[in-house]
Amino acid sequence: MSEAIRLREILARLRGPDGCPWDREQTLATLRTFLVEEASEVIDAIDRDDLPGLKEELGDLLLQNVFQSRIAEEQGAFDFEEVMRAGADKLVRRHPHVFGEGRLDTAAEVLRQWEEIKSDERRRRGGGSMFASVPPGLPALLKALRLSAKAARVGFDWPDGASLWAKVEEEMAELKDAQARGDRDAVAEEIGDLLFTLANVARQADLDPEQILQAANRKFLERFRYVEEGLRRDGLEPAPAHRDRMEALWEEAKRTLRKTSPGRSGPSGGTSGSAPRPGPTRTGR
Repeated sequence: MSEAIRLREILARLRGPDGCPWDREQTLATLRTFLVEEASEVIDAIDRDDLPGLKEELGDLLLQNVFQSRIAEEQGAFDFEEVMRAGADKLVRRHPHVFGEGRLDTAAEVLRQWEEIKSDERRRRGGGSMFASVPPGLPALLKALRLSAKAARVGFDWPDGASLWAKVEEEMAELKDAQARGDRDAVAEEIGDLLFTLANVARQADLDPEQILQAANRKFLERFRYVEEGLRRDGLEPAPAHRDRMEALWEEAKRTLRKTSPGRSGPSGGTSGSAPRPGPTRTGR
């Protein structure tokens, strides 16, 4: 018996009359949170380069897939076999240069063909936006990356880095003006425009802005934990009254800890660190 069949049979028993009360109560909606959590744990294992942990977390994520499929099967919608078949068929259909005729030599050619095939699929389904495949619930920076990447593939993009940086400077000037006017709504809008534009800077550099910001979060936590430990050794707690000591410990953390990406300004300024370069990203399937 294959492990895939065994896993399906375990889920069927858990959902059965003599199975687990908790598992029987679950619905597609109640499992949503678990799906998000398991996907996040997979990402965390990847970020920590924890291959044993990644194996476990991928298993947990697969379990959510099978669980959802089991519920759908009970509703007469589809089963896990159909899910796997649909995924396999899509991969074959969107890689004609591998499974059919023709040849593509670069990743850029593959991505252009990918979008052309998806456009053709949308036309056969009766139209729809080219952005329809971008999930509404994506994290904001990742969504900005996906939206702008799709637009860029049909030629809607800044022609070069200089024009994009000019847009960054324009958005920063508009943000400063909104702040000077004390217009809260305008400040919010301009910050959004600036973040979207910076996501495009990352995209043109073949970087994932979501990963970059997560790396910045991790580095901030690592450095501030160093500050907290230093304060504890001094018999102190983080507090405005100890700002000078926190500043000194922050600078010490920057010198002592392994530098990671991307750069981060300390409370009084000063940036250090450099950004990683993950590979180019592909928009959603």
